[in-house]
Amino acid sequence: MKCFLLGCVFVWAMLQQSNMHLTLPATALNCCEGNILILLDSSGSVANYEFSRLLRFAAELLHPFSLGRGHVRVSLLHVGTTPHLEFGLDAHNKQESLQKALQSVKQLQGDTNTEAALRVAQHLLTETGTDVLKILLWLTDGVQPGEVDELMSELKAQGVSVLAVSTVHGNYQVLQRAVTPPLESHLYSVDIDNIDIITEDIREAIIKIICAKRLRVVQVTSHSAVLQWCPVISAGSSFYKLLYSDGNRNTVIRRNLPGGSSFAELTHLRPNTTYTALLTPESNQRLFDTLGVNFTTLPDVLSPSVVSVSDSGPHQIRVSWGPLQPAQVQRYMVEYGAIPSGPIQTVKLDSQKNSTLLTDLDPGTQYLVTVSALHVDGKERAMSVKACTQKAALPALADLQLTLVEHQEAQVTWQAHEEGLRGYWLSWERENSLSSSKSSISSAYLPPTSRSMRLTHLSQSSRVCVSPVYSSGRGDGICCTADKQRDSSQWG
Repeated sequence: MKCFLLGCVFVWAMLQQSNMHLTLPATALNCCEGNILILLDSSGSVANYEFSRLLRFAAELLHPFSLGRGHVRVSLLHVGTTPHLEFGLDAHNKQESLQKALQSVKQLQGDTNTEAALRVAQHLLTETGTDVLKILLWLTDGVQPGEVDELMSELKAQGVSVLAVSTVHGNYQVLQRAVTPPLESHLYSVDIDNIDIITEDIREAIIKIICAKRLRVVQVTSHSAVLQWCPVISAGSSFYKLLYSDGNRNTVIRRNLPGGSSFAELTHLRPNTTYTALLTPESNQRLFDTLGVNFTTLPDVLSPSVVSVSDSGPHQIRVSWGPLQPAQVQRYMVEYGAIPSGPIQTVKLDSQKNSTLLTDLDPGTQYLVTVSALHVDGKERAMSVKACTQKAALPALADLQLTLVEHQEAQVTWQAHEEGLRGYWLSWERENSLSSSKSSISSAYLPPTSRSMRLTHLSQSSRVCVSPVYSSGRGDGICCTADKQRDSSQWG
């Protein structure tokens, strides 16, 4: 098996720990997570101008939200003779893409078949799971909405919040029955030319529904966790009271966090343990609900969990391992030997070390390297890798001399390192009398006992090259020219 630099490193067991880059929210908008289905009246009863203004309203309304899974997902469903899904919930995870899609929406015309569109909407919203907050935003002129009471009731029973915006000539009684209370923030009847004045109010209503008033665990390790929540109180006299415990009353930890905070890191946790965390916003302005979450820390990661090889050369290999755990590890031991039956050598290192350079190795050889850690609790953990040293560089030709004997003839002599030598390869330019070309390349393979050769019919300024040949390949050679000018370049 050929050995390449690091190419043949084979890790028998490896556990990668990734460094998570945590982006924490600064405003309530960043906390929003839910599905919004826009039910857009695209029938012939809506004038083209009204339709374009409704689309512009939707684009402005949704513009501040972060999109995609874990944030806000948006879908657009047309109401017409036949329902038409313009785009689904997973179609857009960037605002640029969503805004461009809304600008290109075309009106269907036809009848106002709201019942058929609601059946499609029910399927789209209920198949996304029960743990996702859902909103149906109905944009309509309210003309002949149809028998929608039963379908709207089914949607609301399935946890969908219904909001509606209609132009002033809409059927207000049907809309009142359709929306989710409170009516004053979930139902708006407005002249289409003044629809922009309700953008902030509708957005605030959406924020109150889908901006999660909950405590989330966004990162967890064996000894730590990061909790995240929406900021509901500002800095000043207000503060958050945080409690967390593994169920033992004697291990309850209490912390006070400043108002305006949106995350907290819990440290010194026990591995593979279930914790309960409670967060209470404390304010003299109003009462807030206590938020809670349960989470389980990961099993402990014992060093070494990662072993790697670098700086490979013909006689050395650097072995590195991690994670570095000086408080938990007493010492490390590195054992290595050539495969399959080389003698085993050992290097002992203290707990502060996470790499060592293995030297005096044989070139072009595969080694088995094992890193063991003795932990302070008596546990031992070991990991092994296979690694290859590079092949040693082949000796180059030691010297080359070219002596002109007479016209078109020269004597070439050379010197080389004899260990492992199999022969020499010569190449020179020869005058070609049988062809119209001025010269051709001639070559010859000579035994290892050869030290010179007489060359004839050389072309003018002929280039002569000699290189040593070994069992594992050809070493670097030297080239000269027949006009007695030594060429310092090497040729392999």
